[in-house]
Formats: sequence, C-alpha cells, structure tokens
Amino acid sequence: MLDRVVVITGASGGIGAALAECLATRGASVVLVARREAELREVASHCGERVLAVVADMTLRADVRRTVGAAIDHFGHIDVWVNNVGQGISTPPSKLTDDDIDDVMRLNVKTALHGMQEVLPHFKERGTGHVINISSMLGRVPFAIIRSAYSASKHFLNALTANFRTEIQETHPGIQFSIVSPGVVRTEFGKNALHGGPDSRQLPDSQSAEEVADVIAAVIESRRPDVYTRKGAHDRVVQFYDAIGEDP
Repeated sequence: MLDRVVVITGASGGIGAALAECLATRGASVVLVARREAELREVASHCGERVLAVVADMTLRADVRRTVGAAIDHFGHIDVWVNNVGQGISTPPSKLTDDDIDDVMRLNVKTALHGMQEVLPHFKERGTGHVINISSMLGRVPFAIIRSAYSASKHFLNALTANFRTEIQETHPGIQFSIVSPGVVRTEFGKNALHGGPDSRQLPDSQSAEEVADVIAAVIESRRPDVYTRKGAHDRVVQFYDAIGEDP
C-alpha cells in the first residue's frame, strides 16, 4: 500500500472513516472527502501526515472536479478512487415520491458517476487506475421493502460500474472498476436514512465498519471486480433467486 494515493469520498464517518484509518496505517496517502468539515478534520487527525482533507459535496460536479485537482496538486497523482457517498431511505415502493427517487439517485448514483467521470481522464493519461464503488447486498437482492429506492439505486450503480469496466478496458486495460457489497454494517446508516428507520447498529448479523474496511483494502491489492464483504453472501443471493425461480 506504500506510496499509493487513495481518494475516499464520504470519509467523515462509518465505512469511509474506517477505511481512511485502515489505509493510513498501511502506508497509503489518503485524500478524505466529505461535506461535514468538523467530522472530516477529526478523521484526518487519525491518519498521520500523508493525508489531505477536502470539504466538498460529491453531488456537485464542480466540487468533484476540484477534489481531483486538489489530490493531484498535493500528492502528484491518484491511484485509487473510492466512491463511498450514500444514504438510505425508509419507504415502501407504493409510497415513494418523485422527490424520494430524485434524492436517492442523486446521492447514491450521481455522486459515483461524477467521481468516475472526473477521475477518468487522469487515469487514462497514466494508463492505470482503480475505481471502487461501495454498493450493498441490497444491490443484489431486494429483500428489504422499506429500502426499495435504496436497493434500486444500488442495482443501478452495479450496472453502471460493470458497463464502465467493459467500455474503458477495451482501450485502457490497466484501469479497473470494482464493486464491493457489504450487508448490514454497524454505523449510523439506519439512523441517518431519509424518513428515519431502524438503527443499523442494533440489527442482527452485522459487521463492523473496520471489517468492511479490511475487505476494501484487500480489493485495492487484488483489483478483483466484484466482492462481497461477508462469507456466504453469494450463496444468499443464489438462494434468493432460486426461491423465486430465477437465475441470479
């Protein structure tokens, strides 16, 4: 991990903060990006000297472009870009409004799209680079009714990631696009969901943010394209589709 420069969006808490500290302890230079300045500075204070904190809103393309420039100006290049911005929403599909859909797509899909598109010219120029998009088990199996729009947004993100990979690797095989799919993680995700919702820290069969961060760090090393963070997760996906008579 030494000498790698990794940009982490949504780095002021949860998985993003855990990943920042994980990578910093392994010798990476980290660029931490989030809207919440005080929380972001606190995370940065635990990441040693090779850290840059950028207060920015990834829903705004201009802020994403500014982040790319700031990272390159400070460290000289970017090796890995982790799209980790996202938010849950607690509404069954029959109750979703236009605003609900617009909000969840802006936060969970457009932030990643902006990141991929804005860092891509730099990666193409270098002939190498790695985008990691943090998805969800709900991007594979829509088994939580109150997370209907969130689940749909992660399905969208998975398809977008795969299509980016196919398109870009035709001409630039050194650029990788990976999906990482956690299940329930003990963070404030549930507490911060639009319209409220159950506290993720109180749900069964959960992982810590640190466990997920370790998996993401392994993906940076292996460059695998599609990874679950829990053993047995793939089997759960297969079982779900077997139960409804479909292939996963």
